[in-house]
Amino acid sequence: MRRLVALVGLVMASVAVGSAVSAPASATPFVKGTVEQYLVVYQNGGASSARAAIKAAGGTIVKERSIGVATVRTRNASFQKALVGKRGIVGAARDGVIGSARRPSAAKKRDAIEKEGRTDPVINSRPPSGSNSSKSHPFEEPFADRQWDMRMIGATPEGSYSAQQGSKQVLVGVIDTGVDGNHPDIKPNFDFTRSRNFTTDIPLIDGECASDPDGSCTDPAYVDEDGHGTHVASTIASPINDLGIAGVAPNVTLVNVRAGQDSGYFFLQPSVDALMYAGDIGIDVVNMSFYIDPWLYNCPAGSPAMTWVDPDDPSKGMKPADSPEERAEQQAIITATQRALQYAWDSGVTLVGAAGNSHIDLGADPKVDESSPDYPPGTEHHRIVSNACLDLPTEGVHVISVTSVGPSGRKADYSNYGLEQAAVAAPGGWFRDGLGTKYYRSPENMVLAAYPAGVARANGEITKGGGVPNNPFVLRDCAQAGGPCAYYQYIQGTSMAAPHTTGVIALIVSEFGTPDAVNGGLTMSPAAAESRLYDSAVPHACPPGGVQSYTDVDRDESFTARCEGTTAFNGFYGHGIVNALNAVS
Repeated sequence: MRRLVALVGLVMASVAVGSAVSAPASATPFVKGTVEQYLVVYQNGGASSARAAIKAAGGTIVKERSIGVATVRTRNASFQKALVGKRGIVGAARDGVIGSARRPSAAKKRDAIEKEGRTDPVINSRPPSGSNSSKSHPFEEPFADRQWDMRMIGATPEGSYSAQQGSKQVLVGVIDTGVDGNHPDIKPNFDFTRSRNFTTDIPLIDGECASDPDGSCTDPAYVDEDGHGTHVASTIASPINDLGIAGVAPNVTLVNVRAGQDSGYFFLQPSVDALMYAGDIGIDVVNMSFYIDPWLYNCPAGSPAMTWVDPDDPSKGMKPADSPEERAEQQAIITATQRALQYAWDSGVTLVGAAGNSHIDLGADPKVDESSPDYPPGTEHHRIVSNACLDLPTEGVHVISVTSVGPSGRKADYSNYGLEQAAVAAPGGWFRDGLGTKYYRSPENMVLAAYPAGVARANGEITKGGGVPNNPFVLRDCAQAGGPCAYYQYIQGTSMAAPHTTGVIALIVSEFGTPDAVNGGLTMSPAAAESRLYDSAVPHACPPGGVQSYTDVDRDESFTARCEGTTAFNGFYGHGIVNALNAVS
């Protein structure tokens, strides 16, 4: 391992000073005559030169943003390549290709983690449908007994609900695959007016537009055809309304700021637009449970990803793993994302991100990346990256990166971690938690939150009549007289941990925020909200010896994780596990 680090460093240094090393050609498909769209990032102060370079390369600027990025359309199949090294240009990121296919492997990888157990043996699960009609407290919801996650962070009738349920004047932005604004356990808190969708369906990854429920590639801003964003929104702010569950902050306002495709991909342009929009309208906190495609790690120009010249003979050294245009694209993603995050933060938006589900130390150097680029499908290749390469937005400026724990408080096996990256931990669920108990490998170890009925039906998890046929991962509550049934699903991931943190910040702003003279409602400095979050988290020590193995739950040695740091701050838990009651007390 030490030899690999030294060799990577040596070759990266040679590339940084301009040595000519061959690189693979871009694998991006392009149909001649097709109009392609890119997000082009300008160098600071280089707008005039950038515009000239774009025109010379056959591009037409559709939109420019104040942070120095432009949407450009072109018929030039070599547009990206033509911009490499041009004056005023950082790089160009792809925003779409032509093709037709169903959900690709990258989207399924996320499902395999978050929906673990759907095809595995399930042990000791309670009946999947029906409500718990007995209530011991007026703030208790029908499925409250299944919400171990809320009990862990003190978001209960006896806890934070009695002290602070959130203010309607606090706006929470959900940057995700969309939010089902008509879900019965979301609609009371959903803002239809402010919600926006910054994506257009891409047939290559999202399926043919005609197959959508609305038969269109452009979905309304109250739709989620994946289910991920709805689950996130529900965890943050499902209301207390005698239906299903309650969220961490059950009285705040939810705004859908959609940047994710139906298939679960998140590209640069909608991500940038979503962050800037959040800043412009006075959103107080955004949840970002995703990474920006197509690169799991975006490497800056001076530290490119590397690969072996000959995998069978390391003595032949290394070479850049990516083409010049791919390297420029990654630099463009880094620059544009950091600018957009800074813009939002400067505008008063607190930023929360999911640490990721790759069970790796994000601070490791080097790291192996076998999944990039994940778009277009089938173009990924072997990459060795340094710690300078960033998983965005979670490693971006001002982002609170959240790791995941199970009901026992143990770091979930899938959760990323890292002393440099982990800010706090939160309940994200862990199917394999509770070894030796009746809960081991059961849905109850995961996080229960809202599920769009249309997605559940499309996935074959509810019947045409609305029933839940012997599925312990899907629940329904039909308790509201005259109202539609509400559906919920158990899933897990750092995507589920992040919204618990977002909900706590929403409570902090509700309790300590001041009137927003610009946008109305309440506001609070992101730095102050972040400080309160950290001070109120419950510290959690590293495991004995600092090493956590998961072989006891049938995981191989690749899942073994080393926890660095102290009880007060470490790579598994950051400042500790978030706590809603402490945050507002």
